[in-house]
Amino acid sequence: MFKKILIANRGEIALRIIRTCKEMGIKTVAVYSTADKDSLPVRFADEAVCIGPPSSALSYLSIPNIIAAAEITNADAIHPGYGFLSENEKFSKVCQEHNIKFIGATPEQISGMGDKSNAKATMIKAGVPCIPGSDGLLKDLDDAKKVAKKIKYPIILKATAGGGGKGMRVVWKEEDMEAAWDSTRAEAGAAFGNDGIYMEKFIEEPRHIEIQIAGDQYGNACHLSERDCSIQRRHQKLVEETPSPFMTDDLRKRMGDAAIKATKAVQYEGVGTVEFLVDKHRDFYFMEMNTRIQVEHTITEEVINYDLIKEQIKIAFGEKISGENYFPKMHAIQCRINAEDPYANFRPSPGKIETYHSPGGHGIRIDTHVYAGYVIPPNYDSMISKLIAVAQTREEAILKMKRALDEYIIEGIKTTIPFHQKLMNDPKFNEGDFTTSFMDTFEY
Repeated sequence: MFKKILIANRGEIALRIIRTCKEMGIKTVAVYSTADKDSLPVRFADEAVCIGPPSSALSYLSIPNIIAAAEITNADAIHPGYGFLSENEKFSKVCQEHNIKFIGATPEQISGMGDKSNAKATMIKAGVPCIPGSDGLLKDLDDAKKVAKKIKYPIILKATAGGGGKGMRVVWKEEDMEAAWDSTRAEAGAAFGNDGIYMEKFIEEPRHIEIQIAGDQYGNACHLSERDCSIQRRHQKLVEETPSPFMTDDLRKRMGDAAIKATKAVQYEGVGTVEFLVDKHRDFYFMEMNTRIQVEHTITEEVINYDLIKEQIKIAFGEKISGENYFPKMHAIQCRINAEDPYANFRPSPGKIETYHSPGGHGIRIDTHVYAGYVIPPNYDSMISKLIAVAQTREEAILKMKRALDEYIIEGIKTTIPFHQKLMNDPKFNEGDFTTSFMDTFEY
C-alpha cells in the first residue's frame, strides 16, 4: 500500500481524506495557503507544507508548487479531493511523469469526459441514453437555429468546457436565439478560455439523479446506486439524498445498467459519478460524468456502509473491486451548510466563527473543518460543513435532520442553516414532490 499521500486540497474534504489514510496506516501531507495556516487539516496531517498565498491560482491550483511539496516530503501518491485540480488532465499527467500516483482518473479519461461534446459522442456509441441535440459543437448562429428547429424548442446552449452552472442558457423561441448565443459564448470564453458551444433539448420538469460508480484497472465496474440532487440553486446543489423518492426498482436497474455501460466505455479507473436528467415520465438522459469523488459521497457511504475514499485509494494502488452492485439499506439526507446569508440572495459571509456547537446523536454525521475561533477566508468556496442524517425511512431522516439543524449553532457569521430548517418543513419537499426548478418558487 502507499506509504504517504499528499492531499492537494483544503477544508472538509482534506480532513476527510486524512482520516481514512490514518485508518489505513498511511502517512499524510497537507498542503495549505497562508489563509489556511490555522485549519484542521494542517493540524491533523503528519506533515504540512505551505504552497503559496491565499489566491487559489498561486496555491491550490499551482501544479509546480504541489509537485514540489510531494517531492520534498517523499509522497508516493496525491489525492486531489474534489474541485481545484481533481479533474485536471494536465495535473494527472504531470503526476505520472513524476512517478507519483494520481488517486483519480487517467489523463485520457479526464480529457474524454471533461469535454462534454466528446463525452456525449462516447455515450451514444456505448448505448447510453443521451439528450437529443447538436452533433458536436455548433459552427455558428445559423447552425444553432437549424439544430433548434430540428429538435424543437425549448433548447439549452451549453459551453463544452463548462461547469458550475456557467456557460448555459435556455432558449424558448427562435427570436431569443441570437442574444443567448452571444452571451453564452462570451461567458464561456471568459470563464474557461474556450467558447465552444453545443446544444441540447431542454428537459422540462427534470430531476437530477446521479449514479455512484467504481471501476478498477482490470476492466471491472460496479455501481453503488443513486443520489437525488434536484434541490439546487443556479445549478449548485444544496441538498442531496439517497435513495431518491422518485426512484422505482425498474428505473434504478435501468439507470444502474446505463452507468456501468458508461464506466466500461471509458475503461474508468477509480470512483466517479454518472449524472442523469430524469423527466417526469422517468425517461433518463446522460448529462455528464464526474471523474472524481463528489461532495455528496457521504450519503452513499452511510446507506451501504462503504468508505468510498478507502476504495479510491485501494483502486489507485491496483487492487481489484468485487464488481458487486450495492443498494441502499437506509435513507440519508445531506444539507450543505454554507457561510452565506440566505436572506440576502445567498451572499457569502466570511469572517470569524465566535460560537460553534455541532449536533450529535444516533444517525447524525458532520463533515467539517471549522471550529469556534476559526476565520473563514473569503478566497474559497463558501461550504463550511456537511450535515448528514441517516434513518430507516425518508420520513425519519427528515425528522432527524430537523432536530439536528435545531441543535446546530454557528455564530459570528451568516449560514444557510435557517434555509435548510425552512426546507425540511416544506410540504412539497416532505412529499418528495420537487424538480430542479424547485428553488424558483420556494419562499424562505
